[in-house]
Amino acid sequence: MNRAGLFAIRDVGSLVHETSEQGTELKKTVGVTQLTAMGVGAIIGTGIFVVIGKGSGIAGPAVVLSFVLAAVACVFSALSYAELASSIPVSGSAYTYAYATLGEIVAWVIGWDLILEYGVSVAGIAVGWGGNLNAFLDAAFGVTLPDAIAKSPEEGGVFNLPAVFIVLAVTLLLVRGVSESVRANLVMVVIKLTVLVFFLVVAFANFSTGNFHPFAPAGTDGVTEAAAIIFFAYIGFDAVSTGSEEARNPARDLPWAIIGSLAICTAFYVLTAVGALGIASPDQMKDSDAPLAAALDQGAGMSWAAGILALGAVVAITSVALVILYGQTRIFFAMCRDGLLPHRMAQVHQRYGTPARLTVLLGVLIALLAALVPLGTIVELVNIGTLFAFVLVNIGVIVLRRTRPEMPRPYRVPWSPLLPLLGVAFAVYLMSDLPLDTWIRFVVWLAIGLIIYGLYGYRNSRLRRQEAS
Repeated sequence: MNRAGLFAIRDVGSLVHETSEQGTELKKTVGVTQLTAMGVGAIIGTGIFVVIGKGSGIAGPAVVLSFVLAAVACVFSALSYAELASSIPVSGSAYTYAYATLGEIVAWVIGWDLILEYGVSVAGIAVGWGGNLNAFLDAAFGVTLPDAIAKSPEEGGVFNLPAVFIVLAVTLLLVRGVSESVRANLVMVVIKLTVLVFFLVVAFANFSTGNFHPFAPAGTDGVTEAAAIIFFAYIGFDAVSTGSEEARNPARDLPWAIIGSLAICTAFYVLTAVGALGIASPDQMKDSDAPLAAALDQGAGMSWAAGILALGAVVAITSVALVILYGQTRIFFAMCRDGLLPHRMAQVHQRYGTPARLTVLLGVLIALLAALVPLGTIVELVNIGTLFAFVLVNIGVIVLRRTRPEMPRPYRVPWSPLLPLLGVAFAVYLMSDLPLDTWIRFVVWLAIGLIIYGLYGYRNSRLRRQEAS
């Protein structure tokens, strides 16, 4: 029996049944390889090409341990995502899981949070894409775009044309179809992993242990401080769960894709950190916006390779933008189908099999944000939003184990509730280190969301309409 009121819970069977309704049915066309590539595509972006420099400046060579520690902090939440994604194969990720375990009001809060998190993230990624495109054009051809069309008004430009271009490009690709999108992402993942393999080959061919002494100049405090920064280079595996409804075999493929993509990225992160320190010192990388290119230039004497690394960064960031925008559209789609947002936005295009209307709407809004607004510290909202989602997903596993012990679970988190509780603890710890301004912005956004829920979502909720009838 569902609880009435704000904490009404959606039945899992009902959620799954609604995925086959005429007009809002998504095509099941994605396999385990494409899902894993989505995870790798979402995770490996600016983090691998930028954060190594910042992390090594804090922890020194012990940044290698920081990468491992950050991966451990993520793995507990990844296991919880894997259990819920295999058990509730429905679009919406943490929003849907909260609706099935913690109630409608909690689901609305996390869904509203994720709309902001993913939207700001794509806008920030788009701005970073423009910067890396300029770096590639400079390294390869000695030209750069003028500030008037490469920066926001507050930064001395008119609008950020490259940011607008990449957002609209991935929007059109997502409208065209999920099969086309995942194929394009797979190609980009292969390219950026090839670029990283190129870096590793060069680094280990010129490897020296001299830069590893002293190993941990800032001690364990430096390792944990760097891990808190590096943690955010791993964010993205949760976007895989938004593809639940379009997976051909979600019970089998989603756990493999979520955990597998995290494992692949961890291996590349650690190897890249070791390789970079083998050819360059932390001091040579810490102040660089392109630390891997700086390592090749100053450490291996290969300045020409900077163009290759810049191209790798452009491709890497493109795939991140694609997967994160895909994730946002599926969360928005799930909320519209549930009636918490306008249901007509959940209509699937008859030809393309995608929620084309809402995809275009979100793409245009994000393009405007990326064109005109210098994101600055607002990007920290991505961090707090992700960690908040991690907390609720871990709690959701514990709650669903107690309330629905009989429910089929193709994948089960081992040693529950210990590992989910560890996932909560890591997320809360990292949230506690975020600036006060970030918390204020987060609370204001949630307050706006609660007003919208009270005026529209509560009255139009599909669950509440069903209870009334």
